[in-house]
Amino acid sequence: MAYTVELEALFQYMAGQVASIFNGTKVEDIPVYQARTFKLVIKPRTAKTLRLTVPPSLLARVDEIIE
Repeated sequence: MAYTVELEALFQYMAGQVASIFNGTKVEDIPVYQARTFKLVIKPRTAKTLRLTVPPSLLARVDEIIE
């Protein structure tokens, strides 16, 4: 189980930063990225290996299940 950032949003922001640098913006003038959205990811097989039970209420909230 892990919380992770939305990678698409992160990559879009990074592309904008790279474009800004190529257009002459100083690196120190670019703001630090602060994620606004997160995803809850669970890997049931690992939970089973660790003898953990993932409650159905938590599975209902998961954004992604890794098989």
